[in-house]
Amino acid sequence: MTDSAQKNRVIFLDILRAFAVFMMVQGHTIDSTLGEEFRTSASVFHTIWLYMRGLTAPIFLFTSGTVFMYLLKRSNKPFMDNKRVIKGIRRAGLLFLIGYLLRFPNYNIFHLQFATDAQWEIFFASDVLHLIAFGLLFTILFAYISYKFKFNDYYIFAFGTLAFIFLNIPFSNIDWNSFLPKIIGNYFYSGGGSQFPLFPWLAYFFMGAILGSFMAKNPKSFSDKSFGIKLAVLGGILFFATYGVEFVENALKLQVAYQKPSIVFHRIAAVLLFNAVFIHISLYIKSIPSLIILLGRNTLLIYAVHVFLIYNGPIRGYFNRTYTLDETLIMAFGMLSLMILLVKGVALFNVRNKTMVAN
Repeated sequence: MTDSAQKNRVIFLDILRAFAVFMMVQGHTIDSTLGEEFRTSASVFHTIWLYMRGLTAPIFLFTSGTVFMYLLKRSNKPFMDNKRVIKGIRRAGLLFLIGYLLRFPNYNIFHLQFATDAQWEIFFASDVLHLIAFGLLFTILFAYISYKFKFNDYYIFAFGTLAFIFLNIPFSNIDWNSFLPKIIGNYFYSGGGSQFPLFPWLAYFFMGAILGSFMAKNPKSFSDKSFGIKLAVLGGILFFATYGVEFVENALKLQVAYQKPSIVFHRIAAVLLFNAVFIHISLYIKSIPSLIILLGRNTLLIYAVHVFLIYNGPIRGYFNRTYTLDETLIMAFGMLSLMILLVKGVALFNVRNKTMVAN
C-alpha cells in the first residue's frame, strides 16, 4: 500500500464522517426551531434544505456502513480471529442501550406511572441508534456467511440492500403492533411512530458496507481520480434509473405506506454522488484539520448530547418551531459551536470516546 493511498483513504473517511455529523446537528436544530410560516415550498432555501434534510440519515447510515465494513475487512484475518467482530457486537449493545435511554419516558424510575402514552410511544419507536446497531449485527452476519460459504460479500450486501428496499412494500402495509409487542413491531414499519424502521433504512447501511469492503480490498484505488469518477457515474446512472422505477410504480399503482423504492434509489444515488465529491476532494488535501478528525471520531457523543439538549434536556422548551430564519440560523450555529467545544474539551482532557462504530 502506498503512503499516498493510505493518506487519501483516511482523509476521505474523516471528511465523510465530519460531514455526516454536520448534517445531523444542523438538521435536528433547524427542524426544531424554524417557525411553521417559513416552511413553505415557495421558499427556495427551505426546499433545498428540506431535500438535504432527507439525505441526512442516508448519508449517516451509509457512512456508518462504510467505516465499519472497512475496519472489519482491513484486519485481513479469518472471521473467527477478527477482533472487530466482538467490538461490533459490543458497540451494537451500547447503541441499543443509549438509544433507549435517550428516549426513556421518565428519568425517575419511581415515576414511570406518570408517563404519558405519547412518551411511551416515543420510547418504543425505532431510533437511528437502534438502526445502526442492527446494521452492525447484520453486517457481521453477512460477513460470516461470506466467510463460511465462500460467497462474494458484494453480492450478499447487494442482495441485502434490494431485500430491505422491496420487502418494505408489503411490510409497510402490515399493522405489526396488532400482533407483536410494540418494542418489536416498531422495527418493521412506521405505523407505530418509528421514523427509522429497519425497512428500508438498512439498505443505506448495506450500500455503505459494499464501499467499505471495496476500500479494504483495493487501497490503491484512492490514489487517483478514476474511482471517484466511476462512483459518480454509478450514482448518475442510478439517479436516472430512479425515473424508470417510479414509472413502474405508477404503472402498477403501487401502494406503499412508507418510502417507495424510487425514493430510496434516488437517495442512494445522491449519497454516491456526495461520496464521489469527497473522494475527489481528498486527493488534493495534504493534511486534514484536527477538528475534522475530532468531529468524525466523536459521533456517538455528539449525537447523544445534541439529541438530549433538543428533545429531552432542560432547555428543550426553547426548541419549539417559533423562530425566524435569522434566529434559526443563529440557533443552528450555536448548537454546532457547542458540539465543537464539546469535542475540543474531550480532546483537551484526553478523554477516550466512541464513534458510532468501532475505531
